[in-house]
Amino acid sequence: MPRGRPALLALGAVLVCVLLLLLPAARRHAPARRPANATVRAGVAPGDPAVAYREAAVPRLPASSRPDVLLLHGQAFTSGTWQALGTLALLAAEGHRAVAIDLPDAAIQFLERVGTDLGLTCQKVEVCQGRVVLVLTWPGTNPRLRSILLNSHTDVVPVFEEHWTYPPFEAVKDSQGNIYARGAQDMKCVSIQYLEAIRRLKAEGKSFARTIHLSFVPDEEVGGHKGMVMFLQRPEFKALNVGFALDEGLASPSDTYSVFYGEKSPWWIKVKCTGSPGHGSRFITNTAAEKLHKVITSFLAFRESEKQRLKSNTSLTLGDVTSLNLTMLEGGVSFNVVPSEMAVGFDVRIPPTVDLKAFEEQVAAWCQAAGDGVTYEFHQKCMDQQITSTEESDPWWKAFSGVCRDMKLPLKLEIFPAATDSRYIRAAGYPALGFSPMNRTPVLLHDHNEFLNEDVFLRGIDIYARLLPALASVPPLPAES
Repeated sequence: MPRGRPALLALGAVLVCVLLLLLPAARRHAPARRPANATVRAGVAPGDPAVAYREAAVPRLPASSRPDVLLLHGQAFTSGTWQALGTLALLAAEGHRAVAIDLPDAAIQFLERVGTDLGLTCQKVEVCQGRVVLVLTWPGTNPRLRSILLNSHTDVVPVFEEHWTYPPFEAVKDSQGNIYARGAQDMKCVSIQYLEAIRRLKAEGKSFARTIHLSFVPDEEVGGHKGMVMFLQRPEFKALNVGFALDEGLASPSDTYSVFYGEKSPWWIKVKCTGSPGHGSRFITNTAAEKLHKVITSFLAFRESEKQRLKSNTSLTLGDVTSLNLTMLEGGVSFNVVPSEMAVGFDVRIPPTVDLKAFEEQVAAWCQAAGDGVTYEFHQKCMDQQITSTEESDPWWKAFSGVCRDMKLPLKLEIFPAATDSRYIRAAGYPALGFSPMNRTPVLLHDHNEFLNEDVFLRGIDIYARLLPALASVPPLPAES
């Protein structure tokens, strides 16, 4: 998104709010009139790129000087949302010409152009309103065999430009060959590496038995619930006949390449404490704050024990221990009032080696020990602990690891410490590995000054140009015979 567009969208949202606030007041002071019937029509304005829109208009009132209204919106809205909410009709009834536009998804359009240039078939799947998954396909010679899925996400996290050395959306390359850009590591590099590896293979005249699909999903950074989760439920996904998937991994500061065969289960826990209220000048007993203190102490003591376990055992990685952080605090109405209720939120990430039932029992025990009136609830509770086989007897791992051995790539097998769309793919029963070929690179995803060195990026293309043929040439499995 161009740097000026977020400000434009914000301004548009403010203007809409002002209009919605002022219209009722204007209606009270305006002469009574019969509301006009608004007609909403949809269209596409020509251009490169073309812009879809919806327009609501009624015959203008005599001597009307009411301005035209342009409705802009973020990714969660479409022009159809403005129509469904009645905003277009409301503005039209007040004599305004109202237009809601759908800003084109530049990423999807770019990827479509690249896919067409490579001779790949393109399919767009709108998994829900305003959320489109793009699938590019390189058909194999034996469509009965299960396919290879290369997954990417097109969204990125926000930036704070004042903390960046270079503009974060201009991909500036410095004198050391470091390319600075939001998404340079997470994971636009991998998306392009997939495509450039395919470009090279097709230029060499290669073809493979298994079909290769590239999926580009829209909302991984906000949980994937309106992206991969919904895509997996669609008949279009079932038709891909997926057998194995690759998704994003992490950079590695050392010479090794990290390969992720599983992920932690994210739990977001909110603990509520109720107690006696009173005046801030008194020693009130049984307060919510005292109970909250006990809860926080128990949770953070466990956090410290896991932190020390990781620190004392060099064979462990962050993915091997349970991470826990206090992320929210709520409570209080005034400095001189002891609150009757307070709450605390924790972000917990649990590795697949932990017994989830036993861990929840421990959470319940911490809350019970804090006193009466202490309850907990989950705002996210992932119970899936699927992992992908890394045994040499597994045909997919054998193909992946064999290429890495041949290319002398040292691998480090890990549990992913955070979360990617791989967890949904594994939960649906498909083996998936998280892999981003970025060694000798600091981990900077979501950070200021995110960058990837040009040589590391180009080496990644070489790696995928070897991996894809191996995976797409895995012999027929017993279930495929």
